Amino acid sequence: MWSLPNILTLSRIMALPLLAYLLWWPGWELGYLMAFALYCAMGITDYFDGMLARSSGAVSRLGIFLDPIADKIMVATVILVLAAQNILRGPYVGDMHVIAGLIILIREIAVSGLREFLGGIQVSVPVSQLAKWKTTFQMVALGSLILGEGLPGWTMPLGDIAANVPHTVGLFALWGAAILTVITGWDYLRVGLKHMD
Repeated sequence: MWSLPNILTLSRIMALPLLAYLLWWPGWELGYLMAFALYCAMGITDYFDGMLARSSGAVSRLGIFLDPIADKIMVATVILVLAAQNILRGPYVGDMHVIAGLIILIREIAVSGLREFLGGIQVSVPVSQLAKWKTTFQMVALGSLILGEGLPGWTMPLGDIAANVPHTVGLFALWGAAILTVITGWDYLRVGLKHMD
């Protein structure tokens, strides 16, 4: 229970209320910069808890259970708060960027249910390289969207508007993550369907 990898995973879960609080106030630039720093720290602990568990032989059932949950609720928290605060908006398509966030959330819930089903019949689905790219796009997207609110002056001309650079990168990466989400979600579903009578 109290191995270092498990403590790192639990720290991510415990930090979520603070992250949500810092994201709740659009226009509070310092708060968003603090949220970005916290988000990065949570991402770093996500990398190190798994690495430490494997290298030290401290892989535990609790860690296997908690790690993916911590990742998913962090992503869900950020997407939901950014959507609630009207930050998933961009030039030309307005708030349609929320759809990319919805695709990611739907996939996370569906794949979690599918993994639970397959685990019950002792079928393991390894994480593909494409799924790792999806996670990378997702983490970059959400971090960039947070940073964009903390640095509103970082703008560049985009046609006839001035676009915030981190925010725009975040929106493009979010759609990239959503596309990879659909592809990897379909891969998981195909495996699952083979084991459903």
